[in-house]
Amino acid sequence: MTEQALLDAISLDAAGLVAAVAQQHDTGEVLMLAWMNREAVCQTLATGNAVYWSRSRQALWRKGETSGQVQRVVSLRIDCDGDAVLLRVDQTGVACHTGRRSCFFREAQSGEWVTIAEVEIDPAALYGSPGQEV
Repeated sequence: MTEQALLDAISLDAAGLVAAVAQQHDTGEVLMLAWMNREAVCQTLATGNAVYWSRSRQALWRKGETSGQVQRVVSLRIDCDGDAVLLRVDQTGVACHTGRRSCFFREAQSGEWVTIAEVEIDPAALYGSPGQEV
């Protein structure tokens, strides 16, 4: 199968994006949700490292470019409709811009959101200012 055929199987939304879930390949831990456009998918396939599309900056975002918290892609999958992708990755350090391993660190308990994972690395140490990589 050619790269073109791989790309053609992905259904992009009206904005040219597809939801991308990053999952730790060996534990199954869900790390984050981001967005990819066609170029992000192409660069991910070409480099073997996760590349996403930043909706806020309207630019490609190479995971770990500023923080060093890289995602090496072990496999790239699409769902049955082709409208979501799953990146099974080997995550270096934390995945979340808050300094936590996973972006899914709050859980609904008794009608409120409870933090279930503490900060592992101060975001200022990763980015110079909190949330810069998002």
